[in-house]
Amino acid sequence: MTYKIKDVLSIGNGRDYKHLNNGGIPVFGTGGYMTSVDECLYDGETTFIGRKGSINKPFYYNGKFWTVDTLFYTHSFNGITPKFTYCLFQTINWLKYNEASGVPSLSKDTIEKIKINIPKLEEQNKIAKLMFALDERIATQNKIIDKLQSLIKG
Repeated sequence: MTYKIKDVLSIGNGRDYKHLNNGGIPVFGTGGYMTSVDECLYDGETTFIGRKGSINKPFYYNGKFWTVDTLFYTHSFNGITPKFTYCLFQTINWLKYNEASGVPSLSKDTIEKIKINIPKLEEQNKIAKLMFALDERIATQNKIIDKLQSLIKG
């Protein structure tokens, strides 16, 4: 069935972390990991999507985290699994929804209005399992390639 993103999940906003103490909880921005703090903004499975900068590189995470204001995160899933959300977000051409002429930017409102097709939960789980297995296999192959390239360089 076809839904708007806002009908099946919520988009959370990142916040400033500078008032927090150092700790063991990762802080993410559009470029990935930044630092670690002592409080979490959310605890659970999520897909991050850039608000400014790298808007076309969603990534999956499971655990406690904090995000800065350049990064959105998904939560409160309804009829869609977190892992399938990640798989689905990989297929969206986020640059098509860019709202800026300089640094690529997305708004929460724009994301929430995007229409997506969602299969039944059983099918979502099968798709996500396959895609995550492929991602693992690709990561393993990339490690092998990196190791071989370092051996070649001596």
